[in-house]
Amino acid sequence: MLCGHAKEGAIAMDLSQLRYFLKVAERGNFTRASEDLDMTQPALSRAIAKLERELGQPLLERKTRKVSLTDAGRLFSIRAEQIIALADDLKSELTDREDHGRIRVGAIPTVAPYFLPLILRSFCDQCPSIQVVAFEETTDRLLQRCRQGEIDVAILAAPVSAKYLEVEVLFDEELLAVLPAGHALAKKKTVTLADLREFPFVLLDETHCLSGNILSLCRQSSFQPVAIQHTCQLATIEELVALGHGVSLVPRMARNLDSSDRRIYRPVTGPSPVRTIILAWNAYRFQSRRIERFKDCVRKISRKCGK
Repeated sequence: MLCGHAKEGAIAMDLSQLRYFLKVAERGNFTRASEDLDMTQPALSRAIAKLERELGQPLLERKTRKVSLTDAGRLFSIRAEQIIALADDLKSELTDREDHGRIRVGAIPTVAPYFLPLILRSFCDQCPSIQVVAFEETTDRLLQRCRQGEIDVAILAAPVSAKYLEVEVLFDEELLAVLPAGHALAKKKTVTLADLREFPFVLLDETHCLSGNILSLCRQSSFQPVAIQHTCQLATIEELVALGHGVSLVPRMARNLDSSDRRIYRPVTGPSPVRTIILAWNAYRFQSRRIERFKDCVRKISRKCGK
């Protein structure tokens, strides 16, 4: 129990209240926060209201569909994150074992299905007693979770906002053009971005960093691609391309797992577009021996992927 004093009397807060508040602040919505916390919305609302009564002032400004932090809420959020981090790190240090425990790893959707299984297979063979919990989410969500200590490491694509985070480059990955099997460019062994400019693009939605990378590459080649479809899954991109809805750029690791003959992949020249895969973790959090061992496994697999 965390105790303090105010004019109204004693203030008693437990760690669960702090975690509840931080989740609501992160999600900006009681419904989404309650789903993440696996509790009912009324129960979450009561817990936050009780916290505000104990503190004697509102922490959240409630609107129709979202909530935002008050000035007091912003200060409380900073201190709550520090308290939670200290408590979690203390527990980790006291129970630090190289061959036992749990690791929470996050990866973006354009990495998770292709790269993460290789890592998990190798690490679980080496450390069968360590439980690995994997999360697949967008870059912004993973950075937030990493900063708040909800995950231990994140596998992302550069660039990212590295505030409070340590970032390590793993490898550069080529982006390939994906075309329908009968496409006009199918006979070419390589293509350029200029070759693709006259065709509609199928892209991931704007929450995915890969779309930003593609748009930036196209602008560097002096054109703005016409996007006729947006989706949330890379596999859907490939299927829409196979059906003739457009063309796209996808990471090479996606090509390596595709056995379909309904679409083709071509290297892009002049120069070849790439994305940089990185490993990120909170530099201010305790790094247990099992986390360091997991990082070493990621580096080992990355060296093979980067060749």
